[in-house]
This record gives sequence, structure tokens and C-alpha cells, in this order.
Amino acid sequence: MHAVTIVDGALTWREHPDPEPGPGQVVVGVRAAGINGADMAQRRGLYPPPPGWPVDIPGLELAGTVVGRGAGADRFADGDRVMGIVGGGAQAELALADEATLLPVPDAMSWEEAGGCPEVFTTAYDALFSQAGLIAGEHVLVTGGAGGVGTAGIQLAACAGARVTASVRDASLFAAVEALGAQAVIPPDAVTGSGPYDVVLELVGAASLGAVIPALGTGARVVVIGVSGGGGRLEISLMDLMSRRARIGGSTLRARPLAEKATIARAMEAEVVPLLADRRAVVPLVATYPMAEADQGYERFAAGGKVGKIVLVNG
Repeated sequence: MHAVTIVDGALTWREHPDPEPGPGQVVVGVRAAGINGADMAQRRGLYPPPPGWPVDIPGLELAGTVVGRGAGADRFADGDRVMGIVGGGAQAELALADEATLLPVPDAMSWEEAGGCPEVFTTAYDALFSQAGLIAGEHVLVTGGAGGVGTAGIQLAACAGARVTASVRDASLFAAVEALGAQAVIPPDAVTGSGPYDVVLELVGAASLGAVIPALGTGARVVVIGVSGGGGRLEISLMDLMSRRARIGGSTLRARPLAEKATIARAMEAEVVPLLADRRAVVPLVATYPMAEADQGYERFAAGGKVGKIVLVNG
């Protein structure tokens, strides 16, 4: 098989041995794989994959057909359309996946949409519902609302009956973000005055969070799931948190144990896949590129100014 391969920070299309599935694993003939911020970091040597996953083949999410199965992998049959998160190696012609983390691809979804779905929708779903316990009627703030996780979070929160505010730097993107279900789209400097917020998906980082804290409502829950604007350090007033009975937490997905990822996948299959199947939630596509020309896709990702996903495709 061929795969996108990191060589001294550059991306090349190189031949690799075909993967062999272990117990509980399947081989996926990859049709599409989204690009995520973690891939950009891995290319720079800043975000290595978990042990056992390829260090030189990026890619955290994929969609394709099952073409091989290891012992005990019997939930999906050869030829089934699947999508899911993986520890790495998704940007290739063939990739390994733990069957427990895979989801069926609804007929209504294209390969491109499915390839750009699992990482961002799983991250947003876990943060909103598993971590923050979002309920209908609450006010949600999604910072960095134009990115992949942001667009997923906006739609999931809106489908759950929440009131959604999204912060976006580029005013030219406001209308597209609003069309996803945000009742209000605001610039980052308006965040403090647009609360109080019950739940915050923090995708930007320290500078953004500093403006959010004064606008938290009583019992608010903040989940930091991205630092696209920089991690850094932040000085906060503990009295602000105490007086609001607010909580700040953080979450990543890639390094979690397989059992946790499998639990999230089953919740996704029950709660999110039906939304995708009937188009109440969609994967906004910015552009697609041939897998062999991944460097062009990475350049487009780095350029910003987009609403949704950049996806690499085979065939």
C-alpha cells in the first residue's frame, strides 16, 4: 500500500507493507480521511501517536470499507461502509482500526463527509455531553466556531435544544456558521458581554478563556478541547469560579484507553449517527485533495479562513 509519510517534516507518498490486523482489529480500505490540527502537530514532531500506531503516517479519522478482519472482529462484514477514529495511520490506502471504535456510515453520507466526521463529532459529543452534561435550554458558547470541532459542536448543541453562541474571528464566515444552528455569531472581543454561559467549548486557548470566565453563569462547565490560539498560561480569579460554582476541565481523545473510546463510539452510534443519517447534522466540506497530494491539503488547512473540514481522498 501507499501512505502519506512524514519525512523530516515533509509529506511524501510512499509505499509501506500492507497492515495485518490483530485481535479485534479490521483493515479498512480507506476512501477518505480528514485533516486535523493534531496531524499538523504530528508533522512538526510535537504530537506523537500512542504506542503501537504509525509514527510516520498521520491521520486520526477515516472512512472506507472493511477489507480484512482479525480474530474476534465479527461486528462488521467485508465490504461494510465504516468510519471511525484511530490512533494514527489513517491517511493511507489501507489502515488498521479497532473494530470497537468503528461506526456504520449512513447511506446519506458521502465518503468525503464520512472521512471528515469521526474525530470532530466524537470530540464535540464527548465534551458537550459526557464531560459537561449539557441539557436542553442551556446557553452554550463555542469558541473558534468555524473549525471542524466547532461546527460539530454547534450542530450537536442545537440539536439537543440548547441556545448556541459561537465566536469567530473572520466576519466573512459569520453567515455560514449561523446556518449550522448558532443563534448568535460574535467576534471574540464580544464574548464577555454575551453571557452568561452554562457550557463552554473552549477551542482557542488561554487568551480566549480569560474573556470567558467573567461571563460564566452559575454552575457553568468549561471544557478545554483545543488550543489553536496557543496554550500558554492564564491567571484567573478563583473567587470568580467559587462565586459561580463553575468548573473548568480539559479533554483529549487520542490517548484514551480503547475501552473508553469504544464506550464513546457506542454513544455516538446511538445519538449522533441518526442525526447524520437524516441530515440534521452535516459535515461542512471546505475542500478535498487526492491523498497522494496531501501537502496541498495541509497547506489549505494551515491557511485558515474556512468553515468545516479539509479531507483527503483515495480513488
